[in-house]
Amino acid sequence: MSDFRFRPYRYLKSRLLYDDKLFVTEVTVSQPEAAFKAGEAGPGDLLALHESIAGLLATQGDWRRAYQHMRAALDISHAGSLRDSLTASYNRRYLDQRLRGLLADRGRGAIAIALIDLDLFKHVNDTFGHVVGDDVLRRVASLLQEGLPPGGFCARYGGEEFALVLPDVGAEAAVKIAEDTRARVARHPWDELRSGLHVTISVGLSQVTKHGHERASEAERQLVRADTLLYAAKRAGRNTVAYRDRESIQLVEHPQ
Repeated sequence: MSDFRFRPYRYLKSRLLYDDKLFVTEVTVSQPEAAFKAGEAGPGDLLALHESIAGLLATQGDWRRAYQHMRAALDISHAGSLRDSLTASYNRRYLDQRLRGLLADRGRGAIAIALIDLDLFKHVNDTFGHVVGDDVLRRVASLLQEGLPPGGFCARYGGEEFALVLPDVGAEAAVKIAEDTRARVARHPWDELRSGLHVTISVGLSQVTKHGHERASEAERQLVRADTLLYAAKRAGRNTVAYRDRESIQLVEHPQ
């Protein structure tokens, strides 16, 4: 585990004063963020670290680097407001903001939106307890973020629902990503968490090809389309992907 978060302030100060180049190399925006992503430090640790460094630099009159660290502290604070506290995936606020921006970009290619719901999640909570249910949500969020294309992201839509947004992905590739995601969750060794536990997801996949809409209602309309397809997957027996081609709703067939 990285030790930067445990260094006494006096040690930080001495490193800055006597080995400034090495210090700046080690304790810049990139290293704390890398430690945060690796689970070695929380946003509160990084926020305090950046603020302390900024204060020290300011007392030395190094306003440029003091500003850089205050800027990093502000970015960490803002990022925290866009993350779901349980799963660490993005939250609904981020989803709405980012999706509106993507839909307003006239030069962007097709965008796929997948709404995902954990099948029979109430049964998981009732049978194994809410602590296990929370673990399931965290693991599913991690599995959903595997194999995303560049620019793609996962957000917790609410409760046991998640959304995948896949920019610049064509229809065929989007269906493959959605099906690979469904299969990844179904194949996960859930019984290692609790004997008898098995988790699957249903997916509603919507495609957006026309852009230039800046209204918040457009983002909501696309999410409703994906939600309609999600319910089609549920009605078809769950643990499946539903999408729409030019004529009708299609279901991805897979071995049971």
